[in-house]
This record gives sequence, C-alpha cells and structure tokens, in this order.
Amino acid sequence: MAADPAPAVSASASAPELLLVVAGAHLRGQPLNPQLLDLAARFVEATTTAAAYRMFALDTVPAKPGVVRVPGRGAALAVEVWALDAAAFGTFVAGLPAPMAIGRVELADGRELPGFLVEPWALEDAEDITVHGGWAAYRAAAG
Repeated sequence: MAADPAPAVSASASAPELLLVVAGAHLRGQPLNPQLLDLAARFVEATTTAAAYRMFALDTVPAKPGVVRVPGRGAALAVEVWALDAAAFGTFVAGLPAPMAIGRVELADGRELPGFLVEPWALEDAEDITVHGGWAAYRAAAG
C-alpha cells in the first residue's frame, strides 16, 4: 500500500487542497461535473485506477456508475483527479446520495486517494460494464 500523499497546495492560495478521484457523472463533460465546478474544484489529471476495480451501471437519475474494488478480479478504469479546499470537500461529501460512498481508490501509479465507490447492495441488479474501461467509453458505446 502506498503512503498517503501530502495534500496538494494551490498556486493561488496557501490553504491545502484535498484530492478526489471521480469515475462517472462528475467527470468533465458529464452531467454532475458542475457540482464540482460550483465548489471551485480544480481538475488535476486524467489517469486510471489500479487493475483492481469493476464498474457497474446503476439505475439512477442521472445515470452513474458504481465502482467497487475486487482485488484479483478487476481491471484498470479511467478516472479523473480533482482538487477541492477542505470546506468544499466536506460540503461535497456531505451531499452524496446513497448508494455512493467515498473510500480509498488505488491509482495505477500506486497512490491511494479518496474517491467514489459504491455500497455493494446497489450492485445486485446492476450491469457490469468494466469491459468498457470507464464511464465515458461506456456512455459512448451505449450511444
């Protein structure tokens, strides 16, 4: 397990930022991305998870995926890392609806950052879309 990284520091402020991994409806160009932008979140990078996750299409409005860690049975998924100040991070997390959750997400480079996961009960009837490698690719394939 990688050591926790130090918080990012914004070039425009002295307050530390907290990093957040997003995998679905909060990605750039997706319908919930404005929630991040409204909190002055800053895009940091596009990357992938470690090959230890599965993604499922949840029956939600708007449509969003659920990501779950399954060591030895997963794949790398396309994700984005965003930075928020501590107050914005708290506001964002406090507003998440069930079954979404924030947990530790391992990235391909070994970093572990807070990010979107899903409560396992929500996967009971959900379609496994891992083969697409990420939410945007799944949405593009679904047309």
